[in-house]
Amino acid sequence: MKKFTIDDAETYSAPKHFDVRTLRLHNKEISGCENFWVGLSHFLPGGGAEKGSAPSEKVYLVLAGEVTVKTASQTVVLKPMDSLYIPPNEEREILNDTKMTASMLVISPN
Repeated sequence: MKKFTIDDAETYSAPKHFDVRTLRLHNKEISGCENFWVGLSHFLPGGGAEKGSAPSEKVYLVLAGEVTVKTASQTVVLKPMDSLYIPPNEEREILNDTKMTASMLVISPN
C-alpha cells in the first residue's frame, strides 16, 4: 500500500481539450499502476473536449459541477457522483455548459 496526495499529481495536456486543467493522479510512472491510469479534469465554464474517440474504454465520474457528454446516439448530463462508461472507439464530446467549474475523475486502461 502506498498513499498519494494531490501534491503527488502531475499536470498533463489532454489532446482536443479546451479550458480544462488536468492532473494525472495515478499511472505507471507516478504510482506503479500497470493496467490503468486515473486523471482529474477541472472543466472551466464553457470548457470541454472536442469530438473524438479513444481506442480504450473509459469511465467518467463527476465529482463537482456538471458536464454534458454527447455521442452519436445520445446526450447525457452528469452531476456529482454520476458516472458514465464509454466503450472503446465511441466518439464523444464533453462540454461544461454551466457557469461553475466541473471536476471529473477519468479512469482508463493503459
